[in-house]
Amino acid sequence: MTRLERGDTPPRFIFAHHLLPVVYLGLMGEQQDVIEALTAAGVLTGIRWAYESATRRSLEIYSEADGHDSAWLGHTRFTLFRDRLDRVFSCERYAVPTADGRLDVDVLCAELSERDLATMPRLAPGLVRRADLRGSAGWAYRRHWFLISSAEFGRLETLPWQEKSVTKQLVAMQPSPDLRQPSLFEDLLTDGVLPDEFLPDGARPGPALPGRLDPLLLAADRELKVPTFIVAHTLDAATGEFELTFGRPLLNLRGGPAWYWREDLLKVPLPVVRRTEVPAAAEIDNPSEVPDAPVRLRIIDGGRSNGRERDGGRA
Repeated sequence: MTRLERGDTPPRFIFAHHLLPVVYLGLMGEQQDVIEALTAAGVLTGIRWAYESATRRSLEIYSEADGHDSAWLGHTRFTLFRDRLDRVFSCERYAVPTADGRLDVDVLCAELSERDLATMPRLAPGLVRRADLRGSAGWAYRRHWFLISSAEFGRLETLPWQEKSVTKQLVAMQPSPDLRQPSLFEDLLTDGVLPDEFLPDGARPGPALPGRLDPLLLAADRELKVPTFIVAHTLDAATGEFELTFGRPLLNLRGGPAWYWREDLLKVPLPVVRRTEVPAAAEIDNPSEVPDAPVRLRIIDGGRSNGRERDGGRA
């Protein structure tokens, strides 16, 4: 390979030589700021609790003998994950107060196991609000918005966003934090049409990869004023192993990395409560204030069970 001397280097590569370190440092700075803020507020702990609770419950009721299949298991896990997120953050039906102004504990705790109740983070209602994006379930903490998306076990790093919904592709097309634009598509599209260089080699526009974006999506893009992240989750039901990550997605139509950055949420500690310390249901009415800093606790085992699943679809 011929080595280019400094004087022979095209100007665009000289620019990139100086730009890339700046962008990298910007991404690292964003990751640290976002993760520290969400950890201190208890949001990441809530997400991990919700997913582990949903996964355990899904595997408990999964039965091939009863006609369940991988599609049923994937849909059930997603539904319960969404439900558990609403519970831990006191959103939707779990935000309805009783006559005395407290949360309805019977509704909040219904169908939760003793382990779920023992490890459920006690977060202040209103800390996180429900904020769906064009039909995709979403939640927001201050200026941090996140959606949830399934993936095939072991493929988180290269999760193919083109196989997901157009909304998820929209989120993955956000520019890096150091390359802000008025609109995600302003410099990318001409009359809503994807340029050829953004299509995978040999691919043609279709349902999963439209050649022209919905004008309503373009309007939604202009309303996306805050950074939006993805919580991606997997399950290998044959072994009970699962993965859970939080990060800034990167549209990878040609394959390759699916993230600008991501954080393994299975390393986030859950509360550890001894059996004799499980609070009575009445005590859950008054959740404690959000701590100023995360507490280092022993990470509990994620749990294992048997079954089979291969994630699919566009969730």
